[in-house]
Order: sequence, then structure tokens, then C-alpha cells
Amino acid sequence: MGSDSSWLRDLGLAWLVARAILFSLLGILLLVAFIVFRRWYRGRYFSRLSQRTVILREQWPDILSGKIPGSAWRLKPLDCQIVEGILLDNIEISEKNQLPPFLACLRNSGLLDLRIREARTSEGWQRRSVLLALGRTRAPEAVPALVEALESSSEETRVAAVRGLGRISLPQAALPLLDLFATDELNVPEHTLKNALLNCCREAPEVLLPYLDRTSGSTRELIARVLGELANSGLGEELLILAADPLPEVRASAARALAKVQPEVSFPVLSTLAVDVEWFVRLRAVIALSSLEHTGKVYVLLRALCDLNRHVRQRAAWTLARMHQGKEDILEKVVATEDNYALQAFLSELERVGSLDAALDGLGNILDRAPGAADVENVAAVVREHFAVPGKNVAVAAAAGKR
Repeated sequence: MGSDSSWLRDLGLAWLVARAILFSLLGILLLVAFIVFRRWYRGRYFSRLSQRTVILREQWPDILSGKIPGSAWRLKPLDCQIVEGILLDNIEISEKNQLPPFLACLRNSGLLDLRIREARTSEGWQRRSVLLALGRTRAPEAVPALVEALESSSEETRVAAVRGLGRISLPQAALPLLDLFATDELNVPEHTLKNALLNCCREAPEVLLPYLDRTSGSTRELIARVLGELANSGLGEELLILAADPLPEVRASAARALAKVQPEVSFPVLSTLAVDVEWFVRLRAVIALSSLEHTGKVYVLLRALCDLNRHVRQRAAWTLARMHQGKEDILEKVVATEDNYALQAFLSELERVGSLDAALDGLGNILDRAPGAADVENVAAVVREHFAVPGKNVAVAAAAGKR
């Protein structure tokens, strides 16, 4: 009896193992069947997508002009997806004067109204994708729906709404962003907001000016950075006011913007900013001076070449080494500063642009013609000392120094 009960118990354990193996095999077969079916279905879908794309591309001029009404493709999900993709791609690469036919097609077909309704009723990832698609339409009617999404409790949805408004690229899309940002009611990453404002205010940077007067702290700094990148020659007087702002970041942004203003207006202010207490303000001023055509900028750059900050010195040397004025004249002025760091920076930049030999040869020629020229002789002596090579020939000293 004992042996019979033991046999039954062993058989029950084997049966359980067999059942587990059978269920595992069944699960594997079902998984393989699902993968095969999915591949077949997707292959069929992409084949249909390709066929319908070719057909609709052939009909595209009639679809865009309205000869083929929107009802012919609007209620067919696949055709609607293809036409919407073609429309949005064309809108993104079109100039402003080329937009009306594409926007008219969106409006007349009801596709724009559909996306606006989905932006207000959908949730989650679907809403975020619709918000981005609305931004790609560049249609003013999409702005209210995008603004409503800025009040969402989801940060991802708010970011999608900001990006959508940035893609609209219209000043009226920037106003809600600025209103909420000025009152600290917009909680999105700064770089996302900055990119959106850059796109929206590119054609009308003056939209930003009233908000500079209403804000302070980091909010004012971000708006000033956007204005600094977009400023044009029509904002001269407003930029002069910003150059005296107590916030260093705002002064730096003003220096960047002044590079796009007439030199007669911007040069005196940039000369002052080039001796600002903050090094990055001085650096921005020197960079702005490099793009100005003004005869007096050499003296400001020479002063910046002796700056305590190496970044400022390097940028001043970069600008001086690329000026059209005679390099030997500038070299004499650099040596006259009696600043070894300034001389090192300038000579290094001359060598980098391939003008070092020409400048030193020019000094050598002057010495040959007028050996008693004290100023030039002093310059040559300083350069020889810099390269630690004895002799009168400055060019030879330079060559030896480079070795």
C-alpha cells in the first residue's frame, strides 16, 4: 500500500511539470503568432499607405485648390492623415507670403477645427501631440486652444503648449506667454520659453519692451536675453536705457543688441560697457565692438587687451588681429601698453590668423629704412625679448620664437 501511494504522488508531480511545459509552449506559440500577425498587418498598412500617398500626391494641386472637396478625403482616416502630413510639412518650409493656400485648405476642410477640438478634449500624450501639430499649422486660430493648455496640471502638457505657441511664430502668440511669465504663473523650463519667444518675436522684438518695465530679477534677465538676440536698428534709444540697468545680465544683453545699431549711437555706450565691473559685460561689449565699423574702436580694444580677465583679453586680441588696419601699427600700440599678457595674446592671435610674419616684417622694414627710429626700435626690442632671441632682425626673432 505504501508503494502504491508513493507512485501516485510521483505521477502527480510529473503531471504538474507536464502541464507547465504545455502552457509554456502554448504561450510561446501565441506570442509567435501575434508577432507574425502584427508584421503582416503592418506590412499591409504600409503598403496601403504608400499606395494612397502616391494617389493623393498626384491629386495634390486639385486638393490644395479646392477642386477636390475636403469631404472626398476628410472622413477617411488614412487619407486625412496623409493630407494633414503633407500640409504641415509644406507650412513649415513656406515663407509667410506662401502660407494662405495651405491655411485655406486647413480651414475649408475642417481639419483645423478638428485639431482645435481635440486639443481641448483629449488627454495625455494624445493632447500633447495635437498641441504640437496645432503649432505647426501657424494659424492664429490655434492660439486660444494652446493658451488654455498652459493652465494644465501636467508639466509635459504645458511644455508642449509653449512649443506649439513658439511654432506659430506670430507676435500674438508671444503675448500670452509674456503675460503669464511676467506674473510668475508660467511654470516651464526657461530654455523652452526662450526658444518660443525667439520664434514669436523675431519680426517684432519691440513686443518685449513693455514687459521689461514690468518685471525684475531672473524674469527681466530672460526677456532681456531674448531682446538682445532679436534687436534691430529701430530700438536704439530703448537699448541705451537698458545699458544702464542695475542687473549685469541685462547690461550684457544690451551690449549684444547694440552691435546691430548705428555705430554713432552704439559706440559711446559700448565704450562704457567695455569697462564694466562685470567681466562678462565687458566681454559682450568687446564682441559687439568687433562688428562695428568705427575708427575709435582700436583704442577701446587696446584697453580691453589689458583687461584682468583672460577671456576679455583674448577676444580683444582676436578682433585686433583681424582688423584691416596695418598690423605693425597696432603692434606698436600693443607694445606701448607695457603689458606682457596683452602682447602675448595679440602675437598669438596674429600667428593664428597667419599675419604674424607680415607684421614683424613690416617692423623690420621700418628699421632698415630708419635705423634710428626710437619707437620702432623699442617695439623690436620688446618683441625680441618676448621671443627670447637676440639680434636686430625682428622677423628672424619671430621665426626662432615659433620654433
